[in-house]
Amino acid sequence: MGRENVSFHKRSSSVGLPTTNSNNKNRRGRQIQKTFNNVKITILCGFITILVLRGTIGINLSSSDSDSVNQNVIEETNRILAEIRSDADPSDPDDKDGTFFNPNATFTLGPKITNWDSQRKSWLNQNPEYPNFIGGKARILLLTGSPPKPCDNPIGDHYLLKSIKNKIDYCRLHGIEIVYNLAHLDIELAGYWAKLPMIRRLMLSHPEVEWIWWMDSDAFFTDMVFELPLSKYDDYNMVIHGYPDLLFDQKSWIAINTGSFLFRNCQWSLDLLDEWAPMGPKGPVREEAGKVLTANLKGRPAFEADDQSALIYLLLSKKEKWMGKVFLENSYYLHGYWAGLVDRYEEMIEKYHPGLGDERWPFVTHFVGCKPCGSYGDYPVERCLSSMERAFNFADNQVLKLYGFRHRGLLSPKIKRIRNETVTPLEFVDQFDIRRHSTERSESKS
Repeated sequence: MGRENVSFHKRSSSVGLPTTNSNNKNRRGRQIQKTFNNVKITILCGFITILVLRGTIGINLSSSDSDSVNQNVIEETNRILAEIRSDADPSDPDDKDGTFFNPNATFTLGPKITNWDSQRKSWLNQNPEYPNFIGGKARILLLTGSPPKPCDNPIGDHYLLKSIKNKIDYCRLHGIEIVYNLAHLDIELAGYWAKLPMIRRLMLSHPEVEWIWWMDSDAFFTDMVFELPLSKYDDYNMVIHGYPDLLFDQKSWIAINTGSFLFRNCQWSLDLLDEWAPMGPKGPVREEAGKVLTANLKGRPAFEADDQSALIYLLLSKKEKWMGKVFLENSYYLHGYWAGLVDRYEEMIEKYHPGLGDERWPFVTHFVGCKPCGSYGDYPVERCLSSMERAFNFADNQVLKLYGFRHRGLLSPKIKRIRNETVTPLEFVDQFDIRRHSTERSESKS
């Protein structure tokens, strides 16, 4: 499992955000093009308005003219969306082959920081208005995100919206801060790896935050009552869903899941990020690293290096250095694989109650293998989308209950009233507030 025989291509440590190196003429040209696109979109809206008016107040267009207008609207809309998705911007470093390639320097996330704990402690002492613990509870920042471009599958954007709404609800109920990222902070670390530079940047920019909690956009909170048992992790700096036997005995590539994990804001975490990132730069580095990971991790298909496999490889090859501060959590579902959960929601509702977080009422349902925003996936898109709808509504019912409503069914966006209005509404708050753990159900059912 050692890495001494691995010969990686290396990247320059100067990799960073795209700069303003392109000339002003190109920039003005892009601005003009964007303005032109906006004008065209306005014209499209006018076409659509005409179509609507034709159907409502009787404006007459011939059948052939109407079909032609409809087709032009569709074609122009698709063309503009294609331009938005395109990588053809001449200032994009992707289009300048070799710009960031330097075989004499190892890729890094940024300047090496060695005294972060002391810097952060000093900052906290100087800024008491930004405590890292509030009311004895560690301050948490939930980080999630999605690609900066529109989804290939338009309905994917709708489910990204539902996903962030779900996360905002949970964070609002539990006093957690949230950041939704749409930017690639490091062009080299796109795809699976985009979380790493963002995690590092948030740690350094928010020293008042004690824990950074990453969650994939395709993961939903499905137990809106359950809270992280943070006191359990006092002696640890990373919390991730995983199984020791799969990791150390079987060396499985699915021994842990990086779709939902917590990082303490400390020097140890920065050091781990520094060692984790070098397998991530796209191109030859990522491809060669993928071969090493496939050769050393059980069951891993042959594909480029991903962040999860790289972390497993790192924990196995340098167990003594890292594992002492890593908590493999499996007593509840910090990551719950969706395929074995979504069809059991009705059973859970009948037998159990929120606040358990485990297989009886999963804390997180993660849609691994579904790509609602992309044009591919490991499962039929219809199955993924219907399952996501069930997960969202299952969780949303727990929120709506406080307001006296619930969905008509787990596949229905429509809601119905479950209690009448009253002139004394506060008497119902404690009864329906999901922020309070339920004590009404017997322990025999739990």
